[in-house]
Amino acid sequence: MSELTHFHTDGRVHMVDVSGKDITERTAVAKGRITLNKDIMHKVVSEGTKKGDPSSIAEIAGIMAAKRTAEIVPLCHPLPVSQCEVEVSAVNDGYEVTAYVKTTGKTGAEMEALTAVSAACLTLYDMLKSLDKSMVIGDIRLTEKTGGKSGDFRVDV
Repeated sequence: MSELTHFHTDGRVHMVDVSGKDITERTAVAKGRITLNKDIMHKVVSEGTKKGDPSSIAEIAGIMAAKRTAEIVPLCHPLPVSQCEVEVSAVNDGYEVTAYVKTTGKTGAEMEALTAVSAACLTLYDMLKSLDKSMVIGDIRLTEKTGGKSGDFRVDV
């Protein structure tokens, strides 16, 4: 097993030095979901909410969060996000969220994609909590990345 990159050998934390890495195109895809009571989900889809369309608002929240990931995750490098797409899809028992992030830089966009999914799910929770406080956010995971020294990664989900 390789060493954890954000720790010195004496256990102190640090931001990884990426200055020697090549600037390359990098992409990342992350997915997650929020589960609701099926009856409430049916009501939301058929009648909407007083706060507006939860899906489109959550998509915007995800994009905004991806651009500010380094402000949320302490040792994450700030990245110039060149593209970010967040898709929120209603399903029978909630919403599925997918985020795609692209950058050209010295480090990958995995954290930005994961943050986008997390923020979109949290926004859905915030918008729907008056209807169902028992919602569950979960299955947030990286499903694909391209570029960089560690190469490409893909998980079929």
